[in-house]
Formats: sequence, C-alpha cells, structure tokens
Amino acid sequence: MSRIGKQPIPLPQGVEVQIDGNTVRVKGPKGKLERDFHRDIIIRVEDGKLVVERPSDIALHKSLHGLSRTLLDNMVTGVTKGFEKNLELNGVGYKASKQGNKLVLAVGYSHPVEITPPEGLEIEVPAATKVVVKGTDKEKVGALAANIRAIREPEPYKGKGIKYEGERIRRKVGKAGGKGKK
Repeated sequence: MSRIGKQPIPLPQGVEVQIDGNTVRVKGPKGKLERDFHRDIIIRVEDGKLVVERPSDIALHKSLHGLSRTLLDNMVTGVTKGFEKNLELNGVGYKASKQGNKLVLAVGYSHPVEITPPEGLEIEVPAATKVVVKGTDKEKVGALAANIRAIREPEPYKGKGIKYEGERIRRKVGKAGGKGKK
C-alpha cells in the first residue's frame, strides 16, 4: 500500500468537496479548484476527511494512488492557505515593477519585458529586486514562476539573472587570465 496514498486528507472548516464521477471540485475561502482524476481511482468523503483508494495492486493503480492523494491535498491546501513562489533579481540595473496588473522586468534587454498573469494568479513586487507569485493552484503558480525565471536564467560566472529565493547557483571560474605570459 502506498504510504502517501493511504493517509486521509483532513478537511478544514469552510472547505466544501463535491465529487462527481471522476471530477472533484474543492471550494474554500481563497477560491475554488476543479480537477479530473483517473477513472479507476476511488475518492470518498468519510468523517470530514478525504480518502483515496485504488481498486487493485497493478503498477498503474499503485502509481496513481499516491499522485491522486497528493493532488487532492494540494487542492485543499490551495483553497485554504494558497501557494506562493518567491523570485530574486540579481544584476546591475535589474529591477521589477508593477504597472496595473502587469509585471514589468528590466533585466538587461533593450526593452522591458511585460508579463500579464493568468486568471487566478497574482504577482506582487515587495522590493525592486523581489517578485512574489501567489495563487490557489500549485501547478499554475510554479509554472508562472518558472516562466518568469526563464526570461533571464542565472548565469554561472557572475550569478546574474532571475532565481528562486534560496536557490544556489553553481559558480564557475572564469578564464585563467593570461597565465604564463611574461
């Protein structure tokens, strides 16, 4: 039995779960999420907890068991607490600002880069070199943060670029710099 899959998911106060076949809708104080699960996975609400079960021990059902439970847990966490990813800008003249709903990045290109967040996500700029992506769907928050990071990935020589908060950039040494010349 999957150690993750067999754990029930407690439902906090104010969270409603509606199961319709293989579609699960979760509604909470921060919003609502909907996801389709594999038709073989059994999802039930028992005693204020979500329970995920698999019909057999074949490899496909084993792999879907833990995944489905984790996706459901992320949905419940998203509608109660929400998710966020923090990004840092490193480099001379690199800065972020917000114009209305758009994120505007000046990261060494000849033009500013503008990003409009999709529905359900929001971007905050607490400082000129910090960007925070917030939302209820963990997958969408991570995808938007990865897209922002991909605009100017950190390079290994000086460490300039956009990186996740706490991310360590493996540094390389530069050229030898005229070694052996007289």
